[in-house]
Amino acid sequence: MSATPVKEAGRPATAQRAAEAPAKGPSRGSASANPPGHDRPYLASEKDLAPLGLHWVDEAERPARARELLDKMRHYRRTFQMYMDVCTHCGACAQQCHSYLGTQDPKNMPVARADLARRIYQRYFTWTGRHLPRLVGAEDLTEETIEAWYKYFYQCNECRRCAVFCPFGIDTAEITIAMREILAYLGLVPRFLTSVGSNVLRTGNNMGIPRPALLDTVQFLEEEMKEETGKDIPIPVDQEGAEVLYNPSSSDFFSNPDTLTGAAKMFYAAGISWTLSSEIIETANFGLFFSEPLLRAHSQRLIRSARRLRVQRIVAGECGHGWRTWRMFSETIHGQLEFPITHCAEEACELLRQRRIRVDPEANPQRVTYHDPCNLARAGDIIEQPREVLRQITLDFREMIPNREKSFCCGGGSGLLMDEMMEVRMQLGKAKADSVRATGAEILCAPCAICKAQLPLVMEHHHVPVQVKGLLDLLGRAIIL
Repeated sequence: MSATPVKEAGRPATAQRAAEAPAKGPSRGSASANPPGHDRPYLASEKDLAPLGLHWVDEAERPARARELLDKMRHYRRTFQMYMDVCTHCGACAQQCHSYLGTQDPKNMPVARADLARRIYQRYFTWTGRHLPRLVGAEDLTEETIEAWYKYFYQCNECRRCAVFCPFGIDTAEITIAMREILAYLGLVPRFLTSVGSNVLRTGNNMGIPRPALLDTVQFLEEEMKEETGKDIPIPVDQEGAEVLYNPSSSDFFSNPDTLTGAAKMFYAAGISWTLSSEIIETANFGLFFSEPLLRAHSQRLIRSARRLRVQRIVAGECGHGWRTWRMFSETIHGQLEFPITHCAEEACELLRQRRIRVDPEANPQRVTYHDPCNLARAGDIIEQPREVLRQITLDFREMIPNREKSFCCGGGSGLLMDEMMEVRMQLGKAKADSVRATGAEILCAPCAICKAQLPLVMEHHHVPVQVKGLLDLLGRAIIL
């Protein structure tokens, strides 16, 4: 999802206006934008928090409330307590973190960021910390501590690269998720995230696109494909009994339309009946970043829609963290499902293996490299499938270094895709820009909506001349209809 939507010629105005609505943060200096004691201009107001059942906690009460929440979190998420206990401060994570490499801020080392929580955890919940706090660096919980939590846990992309290199497998992303949820219950959430959350609860998508705008955009894209191919390629909506419920990113309806039309061409060429659900045109699940109740509500909406439409399977669109939520959390939330949830890269790969679709790699003659979205490669088992597809639909595919599980993050994930953090985002994206530059690629394939919003800005900022495309974008070019 893009925080700065790109207006395109011919794009239906209704969809464009709906898409832009949540992208605007509170104006700087707005008195209603900040709770007492905070000067962060992008913090949500009381009004912003209300739809999510959140509210500001008074500054004087915040430390005590934060301590209570930390106590609950260590019992509710046992991995969180384990990560608090087992870190030896070896520093193996430091040089592997794009956040630290980009900002050069020592507190952005994963171990140092986690220590912002660990020192408080030790102070109140370990014997040594209670009786000999200076021995273990334990600290009292103050408002300054909470300010540091907000600053640094919102400079972590939750990319999980540190976990790949940690000798104990400590996943700092899990610490970040837990700490952001604590901050949320203190009322300390970026307005960008509350806007997304409110839109999801109201419309089922991050952009707040209502059904009439969805249908208008679908008709427009069908007409575009007719003009391009000469064929009537449908984008069905709310079609009961279809084989597939395709769950795209809402950004596919305005800034990444080639991703959606690529999916439509794939299903059309393979003879697969499919549909969108107007109740949920969003595979991204921003609840992962700060609110478990929101994560659950969005997941329940998808499964409810699939059951109502009586589909045989769900195919998730191009979103890294969205795929992580569907793959890793669906059965935890719903129990055993009666239909599988697969990823569009898996779908494309299997259709090519079965020769149900034919492709012409000459449609993509440019030099192409591939970016592994963090939550596909490190949390979703989507690694080789996109590569298998790319080798068949391009003439010149080459790997960047590092890749697969060790690939660097784009720098925009985990809800940091807001204009107010643009300078930090460009710093976080530097490691990825350096990796792409070394390939000499003309096209950077990035099958994730957040990556597709972040990477063009990063490449321009760091002077890397490359176009950013989705996997289905390139497949749509190459499919023989």
